[in-house]
Amino acid sequence: MKLCKLILVTALVLSGLNFARAADLGGIWTAEFDSQIGTQKYTYEFKVDGDKITGKATFDHSMGKGETVLKDIKLSGDTLSFVEPMKINDAEVTISYTGKIAGDEIKLTRNVGDFGTEQLVAKRQKAPAAKAADGK
Repeated sequence: MKLCKLILVTALVLSGLNFARAADLGGIWTAEFDSQIGTQKYTYEFKVDGDKITGKATFDHSMGKGETVLKDIKLSGDTLSFVEPMKINDAEVTISYTGKIAGDEIKLTRNVGDFGTEQLVAKRQKAPAAKAADGK
């Protein structure tokens, strides 16, 4: 009986650690990196609700500006993966990301279909400090 309780407690602790890591992903992350089409600026926004993770990407580069909903977002420990669907010249291109979260940085590898691969670092944006009630 004690062994069953120990196993149950261990499972709960481990599942809690995985949830805590997912909660660390929530927020706004920004990255700027060079690619075959020049400098790209991205903002990634992730929301965590229980074990469900949603996200979107806002981009600005030489081919334009836009926003897209991220798909297949998965977080296992500190390993993150997701897909950014993009349309280039009326063709659907899948941009897949894999990387590791370390504190306030995510080191990502970005595979753009058959076009190329980039390395980038997304940094968590800190929430602005709340102003005091007296405006100071």
